[in-house]
Amino acid sequence: MSSAAMSSLKEICRGLPLYPLPENRGRRKGIPHAPVRTPNLTAQEKKLALRNALRYFPPEIQKKLALEFAEELRLYGHIYMYRFFPEIEMRAYPIGEYPCKTKSAAAIMLMIMNNLDPSVAQFPQELVTYGGNGQVFSNWAQFWLAMHYLSEMTEEQTLVMYSGHPLGLFPSHHCAPRLIITNGMVIPNYSSRDEYERLFALGVTMYGQMTAGSYCYIGPQGIVHGTVLTVLNAGRRYLKAEDLSGKVFVTSGLGGMSGAQAKAAVIAGCVGIIAEVDEAALLKRHKQGWLMEISNNLDHCIARLRDARKNKIALSLGYHGNVVDLWERLVHELDTTGELLVDLGSDQTSCHNPFNGGYYPVQLSFEEAKQLLSTNPGKFRTLVKESLKRQVAAINRLADKGMFFWDYGNAFLLEAQRAGADLVKRGANKTEFRYPSYVQHIMGDIFSLGFGPFRWVCTSGDPQDLATTDSIAMSVLEESIRQGVSTSVKQQYHDNIRWIREAGRHSLAPVVLSRDHHDVSGTDSPYRETSNIYDGSALCADMAVQNFVGDAFRGATWVALHNGGGVGWGEVINGGFGLVLDGSKEAEERAKMMLSWDVSNGVARRCWSGNDYAYETICQAMKENATLKVTLPHKVMRCDELPSTGLWALKAIQLLGPVVPTR
Repeated sequence: MSSAAMSSLKEICRGLPLYPLPENRGRRKGIPHAPVRTPNLTAQEKKLALRNALRYFPPEIQKKLALEFAEELRLYGHIYMYRFFPEIEMRAYPIGEYPCKTKSAAAIMLMIMNNLDPSVAQFPQELVTYGGNGQVFSNWAQFWLAMHYLSEMTEEQTLVMYSGHPLGLFPSHHCAPRLIITNGMVIPNYSSRDEYERLFALGVTMYGQMTAGSYCYIGPQGIVHGTVLTVLNAGRRYLKAEDLSGKVFVTSGLGGMSGAQAKAAVIAGCVGIIAEVDEAALLKRHKQGWLMEISNNLDHCIARLRDARKNKIALSLGYHGNVVDLWERLVHELDTTGELLVDLGSDQTSCHNPFNGGYYPVQLSFEEAKQLLSTNPGKFRTLVKESLKRQVAAINRLADKGMFFWDYGNAFLLEAQRAGADLVKRGANKTEFRYPSYVQHIMGDIFSLGFGPFRWVCTSGDPQDLATTDSIAMSVLEESIRQGVSTSVKQQYHDNIRWIREAGRHSLAPVVLSRDHHDVSGTDSPYRETSNIYDGSALCADMAVQNFVGDAFRGATWVALHNGGGVGWGEVINGGFGLVLDGSKEAEERAKMMLSWDVSNGVARRCWSGNDYAYETICQAMKENATLKVTLPHKVMRCDELPSTGLWALKAIQLLGPVVPTR
C-alpha cells in the first residue's frame, strides 16, 4: 500500500474535516446518481430537516453550510452533504492497513468502505449500495463520525448506530458486540412508504435494505450462490431436469443484487436473457465479466436466444431496454410461430421501491422516465401501474403455454397485484399469488434443512487466502457426505461443492466479511423468506428479532436489526450479524455458539409451523446436542379421525376443513 493511501486512511479516521472545510464539488459527473426524491415536506419540515443536518457542525460553520444544504434538499429531496464526499479511493483495503485498536473495528471499517466502493455501490455519492435506496448512511457526516469512532474503539466499548447516525461509543465488555445497528425502527402504525420519504428527508430514519446499512454487502457475488441454487432447483422442480443446457431463463435487472442473474445463468448452464433499462448497469456488469453480451435490438436478442437454445450454449445476454417489451415480444413469437421460447421466468427489478426509481414504465425511455419522476411523480406512478399490468398480462400468456414463473422476493407480484394485475390465486391466503415465490417452491425447504447463503470473505484481500478457505469448506462438505447424510441434505452439499468450484472458475473476486440476512432465520418476510410458513405466523417477526438478540450475546462481532429489506419498507423485519474469525480459540467458541443458535432458531420456528424437513432437522440437532431442547408440534388429527358423534365434532370438522396437514 502506498504511503498516500495509508495517509488517506488516517485522514478519514480523524473525524469530520472542518478546518478548513473541503471544497464543495457537488454531484460528480460520470457516475450514477440516485433518483430525485419527492418527500413533499412542509415549509416547517424543511426547516427541521436543515436544522437536523446542521447539528453535526459547530455554529461557526453552520452559516456557510446552511445554504448549500437547503439547496440539496430542494434539488434532490435529501441532504447528502456532497461537500464531505471523501477524496480517498473508496474500496476495501487489507484489514491490517486500517489504523484501529482492534481487529473487529478494522473489519467493520473494511466492510463499510466496500459497501461504498464505486465498483460495488449503485449510487456511491448518495451512499446507496443497492436496491435503489439501500443506504449505508443517511449523509456523509455520519460516515466520517462512524469511521472516527471505529478507529478509537477498544474491546471494552460498543458503537451504537441509530438508522445511520452514530449515537456514540458506550462502555461494554470484550464479549459484547463491538457494533449494534438498528435501521428504520419506526412505530408500526407509521411505517408507511409515504411516511418513510418524509422521515428520511428529515434525516431521522433510514432504509438500510438487508446488507447496505448493516455493512454486510459483497456485491452481486453475495447473491450468485443463492441464485444458482434457485435456478438449478427451479429446473429440477418445474422442468424435471438436472441439465439446464438449452433451457431459457428470462428476467430483468442488472443492478446491485440482480446483477447476479447473468452469472448464475451461465454457471447453471442455461440461456439467460436479462433486460435492463439503465445502460450504465449493463456496461458495468459487462466490464466486470458478469454479462457476456449486450444488445438493444430485440430481433437480435431473439435470434441469439434461438441459436443458443438450439445448440445448448450457456449464454448471458443483456437486453438494453424495458423488460415489458421483451415479454411482449416473446408473446408475439408465440402468436406468430406457435413456439414457446422461454422455459423459466422471474423478475429482479427493485420493485420494492416502484414509484421512486425501482421500476421504470415501458411507455417512456429511461431518461424520460427519470425526468417525469422528478417533475410529476403522480403521473409516473400511474404509468408504472399500467406497465406492471402489461408485464403480468404477457407473463400470464406464456405461463398458460408452459413457462414457469416465480417471484424472486422483490415485491414484483405484490406491487403488480396492487396495480390491478391479474394475479389472484383462488382460495389462497393474502400472501399468496397466482405464481409462487421462490421460497415457497424452491428455497423454503432448503432453509428448513438448515441451509442458507452464509458467506465468508478474506479480509486480507489475498486471492490465495480465499482459495485456501474454499478448499477447507469443500473438504468439510465432502467429509460430511462420506460420513452419511440424508438424500436431501446430500444434494445440497453437492450443489454447494459445485458452487465453490464454479465460483473460482468464473473470477468471483474476494472482498470482505459477513453474510446476507436472507437465510434460515434472519428474516421474517411474508412475501419472501417466510412465504412458506402456513400456520398464520408469516406476518410475525419474533424469529428475526430473536435472531438479532440471540446473536448479540452469543459472540457476534456486530448485529443489525432492520425494518425493510428486499421486499420493501414496512414489509419485512430482518436481523443479521457479522462475525470476525481470527483463528483464535475464543473466535472458535464464539462461532460454535452463535452459528448453532442462528440456524437452530429458524429451523425450530419452521418446524413448529409444520415443515417436515425442519422437524427432521431439529430432531437430528437435538440428538447431537443434549442441551438443545425444542418444543415439537404434535400430529393434528385429520377429519376422518375425529369422533363422528356430537355437535362439537360437527363444529370441529367444519372448522378444520376436509384435511388438516400434519406438521
